[in-house]
Amino acid sequence: MDITTLGVASVAAITILCYWVGLIVKATPLDDKYIPVVCGAAGALLGLLWFLSGFPDFPASDPITAAAVGIVSGLAATGVNQITKQLKGD
Repeated sequence: MDITTLGVASVAAITILCYWVGLIVKATPLDDKYIPVVCGAAGALLGLLWFLSGFPDFPASDPITAAAVGIVSGLAATGVNQITKQLKGD
């Protein structure tokens, strides 16, 4: 098994896109407490989009798993944001 069969690129792409969605939400008047929810929802939609588009390396074989992978990727984006804030000391 090589790294391409794990779907790492697809999951990383969803995480990055959700991170950007979180940054956009942060720039709006919406309360910051909703950013994880928005990122999770965006991840679910992106996961389904990836699945329905037929990406061969996407690690899901059904829509429910695709949505779950997307949600976890979206929530990982908020974790990445918090790690960078903690390392910077904000």
